[in-house]
Amino acid sequence: MRARAVLGVVLAVTCAGAVFSFLLRPGGLLWGETEESQVRGIVEASRLLVDKSVYAAMRRNLHKREVISPAQLLSFSKLPEPTSRAASRAAEVMEASVQEAARRGHLRSGPSQLPTDALSEGLLSAIANLSGCLPYMLPPRCPATCLASKYRLISGACNNRDHPRWGASNTALARWLPPAYEDGISEPRGWNPHFLYKGFPLPPVREVTRRIIHASNEAVTGDDRYSDLLTAWGQYIDHDIAFTPQSAAPSAPWVGADCQLTCEPRSPCFPIQLPQLPANAAGPACLPFYRSTAACGTGTQGALFGNLSSANPRQQMNGLTSFLDASTVYGSSAASERRLRNWTSAEGLLRVNARYRDAGRAFLPFAPPSAPPACAPQPGAPGARAPCFLAGDGRASEVPALAALHTLWLREHNRLATALKALNAHWSADTAYQEARKVVGALHQIITLRDYVPRILGPEAFGRHVGPYRGYDPSVDPTVSNVFSTAAFRFGHATIHPLVQRLDARFQEHLGPRLLLRDAFFRPWRLLEEGYNEWRQFCGLSRLETRADLGAATANGSMADRILDLYGHPDNIDVWLGGLAETFLPGARTGPLFACLVGKQMKALRDGDRFWWEHRAVFTEAQRRELGRHSLSRVICDNTGLTRVPRDAFRVGQWPQDFESCDRIPGMDLRAWREAPPPDDACGFPDKVENGGFLLCDESGRRVLVFSCHHGFQLQGPEQVTCTRHGWDSQPPVCRDINECEDEVDPPCHASARCKNTKGSFQCECSDPHVPGEDGRTCVDSGRLPRASVVSLVLGAMLVCSLAGLTWTVVCRWMLADPTSPLLPVEGDGEGPSWLGRGKPRDVCTPPRDASAGLAEQGPACGSQVLLCK
Repeated sequence: MRARAVLGVVLAVTCAGAVFSFLLRPGGLLWGETEESQVRGIVEASRLLVDKSVYAAMRRNLHKREVISPAQLLSFSKLPEPTSRAASRAAEVMEASVQEAARRGHLRSGPSQLPTDALSEGLLSAIANLSGCLPYMLPPRCPATCLASKYRLISGACNNRDHPRWGASNTALARWLPPAYEDGISEPRGWNPHFLYKGFPLPPVREVTRRIIHASNEAVTGDDRYSDLLTAWGQYIDHDIAFTPQSAAPSAPWVGADCQLTCEPRSPCFPIQLPQLPANAAGPACLPFYRSTAACGTGTQGALFGNLSSANPRQQMNGLTSFLDASTVYGSSAASERRLRNWTSAEGLLRVNARYRDAGRAFLPFAPPSAPPACAPQPGAPGARAPCFLAGDGRASEVPALAALHTLWLREHNRLATALKALNAHWSADTAYQEARKVVGALHQIITLRDYVPRILGPEAFGRHVGPYRGYDPSVDPTVSNVFSTAAFRFGHATIHPLVQRLDARFQEHLGPRLLLRDAFFRPWRLLEEGYNEWRQFCGLSRLETRADLGAATANGSMADRILDLYGHPDNIDVWLGGLAETFLPGARTGPLFACLVGKQMKALRDGDRFWWEHRAVFTEAQRRELGRHSLSRVICDNTGLTRVPRDAFRVGQWPQDFESCDRIPGMDLRAWREAPPPDDACGFPDKVENGGFLLCDESGRRVLVFSCHHGFQLQGPEQVTCTRHGWDSQPPVCRDINECEDEVDPPCHASARCKNTKGSFQCECSDPHVPGEDGRTCVDSGRLPRASVVSLVLGAMLVCSLAGLTWTVVCRWMLADPTSPLLPVEGDGEGPSWLGRGKPRDVCTPPRDASAGLAEQGPACGSQVLLCK
């Protein structure tokens, strides 16, 4: 019997072991749950690492009280807005998770060469989802109303209906040639110090600067043909179409590199090595530098997009829309747009500075209190930091010229929105905003392609690479290319003068000390990677094989010698340096390579944009005619105190003969935007929508009204109605107040506050002694006692005083009732008070005979007595 029991136990244990072995083996029933738990742990650990590393370091650096270092300023200028930051963070989390999962041994069968080769497709999909990368890898949902053909989305998505991600923000930059990574996947040129190119190591970056690019301030001359505004416009437009956030965290969780401390190339750090100092000399060995963020699904994450045996090379992310759409003014995400708009305005205005004005004209608003105060304050102002300006692009405060252009277009939007709303009283605030935004975007396109680009490329190259507009081409990808963003369009960096000229109203040099460019960075108060030969071949230009070839391209034999002494072979030359060294084309400010690359990109931005101003579906013929009359000079006239300007803002002019009165500078007649029903229309316009409005839209040849509500209200009823022979096919909707306080997903008030709904808005209320902070949503300590405590103290004091008074009254009455009391106070003759019964008073008064009479009525009986009881 005992033997049978033992045998049964052994069999049970054996069976259980077999069952669990089956369940827990790879592919077993319980393996998925275990693996999912492990993946969640890996992703969570990677997320904590990312949040702890560079983002936290950036915030610490920007909140320190000492002077900001150049490296910290660079970090601030590369800090993306919240939506781009979320996309960048997701990509970093996914990259770190993939490498950590591979390191822990989640290996597939067969040889492994890359981290993504080690992971199954299902595991990569799970990591993409848990890291937050998946939404940035899937096509967006596009709106279906006729507004989709009238206004571009703020994110740039759905411009191309067949390829809705083309040109959208937070997507990868385009590649016109395969990247030249040293490992084929992610490591940039120069990452491995012993890697040879054509038998030569790449020269240190600092040595290239010192021996080829460096020039003294005195050696830099001004352009005798074009004004500094040409350079400023190039930088401004660059900030309209491209922004690559810097990498946020180490790609491998076990590395943990701090780019402010290390001089080793350990991701995300790619430090710039400095010449070796003597043993007794002090100084840094390198300058900190961060790599750009990888786009979701590329680099070591990239097997998710294709063949698992060949990872997708690392691609860089563009945080902005690729289009010339004035995202410098309006932002490239819904979150950024919300911060920039004035939601209480009926005219669809943008927010302006509440503290400062320029003779009644608006300044850019300051960044919200939650943003790090990274700009330099005005001399003598308290504190070590000041807020930067808030604009559609975070680099608006970088230099005074950029801040001035941002301010100019803020004013132009508000001017246009106000005028357009006055012409169309039935428009909602959102309609006025969208129409003004549409016009401002068109003016950016006109000034760039009509006035700016031909002067950069020269007439011959412009005709060859850009040419006349032939209409919208849905097969053209307008996405900004990597080589354009990082090299070709950065030719302008070499055109910036080291001295910032400040002119008065008569365009004469401002009196006072000259302002060095290095002293103008992030001071808003002053306003208040590829190889060169391959790209020549890409553009149909001859490859440079010898020293003589390079000398002919640069028209400077000495420079050619210095370049080849450093690089060893023409194939090793970087595209940016090679393009800068080329001789300018006739009437241009670039050589043939950059003319090709810039021209190709500008043509793509124009031809691949469904909302390009010349596309017949965007504006009416009358509106296009008026837009063509406008100019940057007219914008300056309308939004500054200047009364005379150059007719061509980009031309150098002599005062006063080359300047025109603003009265003679043509501009738009906005009456072309007046909206009215045709005379034979059977529908007309419906009555005004309370708390909302409507705009006219055309859909398949039929008139359509699209309704929208003011901020804080929502439509109840149809969003659009169509005109038929019998009138509108539906009753117009109504706008109902939104109870923002019911939003549990994104509550409008911080947990420290109570939300109270108001008409069209909400109010965050705080418990005493807390008060709403500057954001109006968070409660902060007021530094005073609660009102209830103050009331309690006052009532307590009153109670104590009342009790004391009552007690004193009782004592006094008792003393008056007993004349023999030894406690009756009297006052002596100049010797202070004395007490009857204690010592011998110099003068004693007899008490009143009539005890029923009040002491106050009878007064003292003698001398200078003062009775203390009344």
